[in-house]
This record gives sequence, C-alpha cells and structure tokens, in this order.
Amino acid sequence: MYIVHSTFIVPSEKADEVISIYHNRSRMVEQAKGFQRFLLLQNENKAGELTVFMEWDSKEEFISWVRSEDYKKIHELEKKYPDQELASIIPTITKFKVVAT
Repeated sequence: MYIVHSTFIVPSEKADEVISIYHNRSRMVEQAKGFQRFLLLQNENKAGELTVFMEWDSKEEFISWVRSEDYKKIHELEKKYPDQELASIIPTITKFKVVAT
C-alpha cells in the first residue's frame, strides 16, 4: 500500500470555499487503477490547513496516475482557478510506503 499526503495552507476565511471545491471535484482519480481512497482533512486547530490524503495499492500505480492525461487535465483546471491567491498555493507532498498494518 502507498499513501500520499498533499498539505496546503489557505487563508482561514477561504477554507470553506476550498472544501466546497473538493466536494464538487471531478472524481476522475477514482477510476485510476490501484486507487483506494481519497480524503480531504482539515486541521482542527488551524482551519486553513488542509491535507489531501490518497491511498493506493502501490507506488507504481500512483506514478501511473500522475503521468496520466486525466491527472494533467485536473491540474490544468486548478491553474485556471479565478482566485489567483488559491491557484498559486504550492502544497507540501509527503509519500509513505505502508510497512505494517
């Protein structure tokens, strides 16, 4: 199993707007081979700190997704988001290999 966290910080007053965007996301990733689960996490002490959690069967299947046309389409849409402050946020990405359950 392979886990990817993508953490980003938005202004607290825009957190609900970003959460709404994720509620209405394309869900293309759910069709990717090896995809298991998506969660959007909000830090309970810092409303503007959000983490995308994705679980995959393997690192190779995650990499295949990142190289896919669907992935490129989704991330191109993000660049065109009308709120340039949000569009310019660069997340911190952390990847984990599951070694025990």
